[in-house]
Amino acid sequence: MPEKLKNLFFTEDSLNSFAESIKKNYPKFDDGKFLKLIYDDTWVNLELKAKMRHTTKCLHKTLPGDYIEVLTILMKASPEIKGFEAMTLPDYIELYGMDHWEESLNALGYFTQYSSSEFAIRPFLDKDPELGMFYMSNWAEHMHENVRRFASEGCRPRLPWAMILPKFIVDPQPILEVLEKLKDDPSEFVRKSVANNLNDISKDHPEKVLDICERWYGKSERTNWIVKHACRTLLKQGNTRAMRLFGFGDPEYLEIRNLKMDNTTLKIGDNLNFSFELINHEDKKCKVRLEYAIDFVKANGKHSRKIFQIIEKSYKPGRHVLKRKHSFIDLTTRKHYPGIHKISIIVNGVKRIQKEIQIIK
Repeated sequence: MPEKLKNLFFTEDSLNSFAESIKKNYPKFDDGKFLKLIYDDTWVNLELKAKMRHTTKCLHKTLPGDYIEVLTILMKASPEIKGFEAMTLPDYIELYGMDHWEESLNALGYFTQYSSSEFAIRPFLDKDPELGMFYMSNWAEHMHENVRRFASEGCRPRLPWAMILPKFIVDPQPILEVLEKLKDDPSEFVRKSVANNLNDISKDHPEKVLDICERWYGKSERTNWIVKHACRTLLKQGNTRAMRLFGFGDPEYLEIRNLKMDNTTLKIGDNLNFSFELINHEDKKCKVRLEYAIDFVKANGKHSRKIFQIIEKSYKPGRHVLKRKHSFIDLTTRKHYPGIHKISIIVNGVKRIQKEIQIIK
């Protein structure tokens, strides 16, 4: 099993290095006191973001009381601090800089060149969306790709691990104006954020996102990639308009038959091998998106559906046999529980056939 993130960062070595970088740029820094504060009784059990926040608070207790002076120290040290530890610097602004908007936001734009300020900007955007998005719009034109990416990533309404932005969930228009500036960005790093942002918005405003995607699609290879990635949730939901945008055929003429499994009773950790037939009843090739869904049993006995893509391909008229394998091994992101699971085959967004699987310990 992969090492947990909380054990990869904020290690003894990385914190010593962090303290050295601060002391190099502020010789009065009491690195011994800082490290002693870090390793209190709670430290071992803290998760990654909690370790970051704890480090920020310990830093605050060992730096000068003047906020602007602290910003100068942190900005000098910023290029030397790497890894998740570097996000402590924008976190400092989130905690202690809300009364100094101009200095704080300029510093966030600087810090994000070396780490990311995507979490720290969000309280500012929530408090004053208009002023916050003024900065984001300017950053969308910055020469550094990390800053342009920050202009999108920081205002994602549902950014993972971050506070949501309720005002932008209700009205995403300020975000869309920034994304227009970034839709043909030369950096894939930036374009991926644009796509993820649109995907977030599609969960609340699917038609608005589809309006944009229909306008962008076909403009360039860059925008085509963004549009496809932005529509991934809509495609998994079987949204008809999204399906038609990418040329997927009418599911009325597509049939799924003979879903077969090598075993319908499996242990946790086993593989499920399954096959099925796709029948294209049209008299011409049809573009097909094939997926399978598994309704997993949760710890409380209820089911939670997860959709997995099989293939996107154009199929000639007639019968086509497909085979796949699914693993029921436990992952850090998914734990399996005994019970009746269900597997379904989905063709162009429509569920066609379903069977049950018994999972035992």
